[in-house]
Amino acid sequence: MRQTDAEAMRVNLDHWNELAPIHARSDFYDVDGFKSGRSTLMPIEVEEVGGVAGKSLLHLQCHFGLDTMSWARLGARVTGVDFSDRAITLARSLSAELGIDARFVLSNVYDLPGSLDDRFDVVFTSYGALYWLPDLPAWAGVVSHFLKPGGIFYVVDDHPTANVFDEESGGIRLKWPYFNRGVPMISEPDGYGSYADETAVVTTPECGWSHSMSDILGSIIGAGLRIERLREFPFAAYRALRMMERGADGWWRLPEHPDLPAGAESLPFLFSVRASKPR
Repeated sequence: MRQTDAEAMRVNLDHWNELAPIHARSDFYDVDGFKSGRSTLMPIEVEEVGGVAGKSLLHLQCHFGLDTMSWARLGARVTGVDFSDRAITLARSLSAELGIDARFVLSNVYDLPGSLDDRFDVVFTSYGALYWLPDLPAWAGVVSHFLKPGGIFYVVDDHPTANVFDEESGGIRLKWPYFNRGVPMISEPDGYGSYADETAVVTTPECGWSHSMSDILGSIIGAGLRIERLREFPFAAYRALRMMERGADGWWRLPEHPDLPAGAESLPFLFSVRASKPR
């Protein structure tokens, strides 16, 4: 890993250690609801991953583990991984409190092969994960490393097209590059808070990397995995732009555009890929 990328990931570690307790008390994550039995998984991934009962599942970039434990409630034998020590401590505490059989490993994605020996039936990652990774070919190599032959890799995440936009008065504007420039993009705290709590006071900067769809698919293919399905969706899992409105189904969408027919969708905000490792 390049020195600039390693430094950027250290910045992000401070950022996510700050976010972990903010998110844990937010309405967005609704920890009390989770404790009462609510699943944090969305219908897209439940449907597209399929049945997991009795299967081993590795969740990369698991934050403080609610999705990981939701998979456990569906019968999977789960391992969650995150580089934030505060998030992993919280995940372990919640799983112990609720009696959910889940293992949580403190590691960044790239170092994980040195910390974990298992192989898995399913490797899973979701919603805002790839932005934080500087090297997608290395990431995909880690995914392949941990998959059993015949195993399934599944990712649902922010669409790279939507990630180039920011908001301004009266509309949206192009702000970030679509193609990876090889250097991290740095965002200083702007008073917006977090996607999980817009009122939170966040003091740490963040660093991210743009990845085109060809980067994503090419990395998965290059790691020897076979893509079975690619889908794109015209909604987001969180309020990616402040003008977005939340529907009754829980997804966030742009208001209808006056230049498009009524009901027409304007931009993709999510994509999903299901891939398998050849036997």
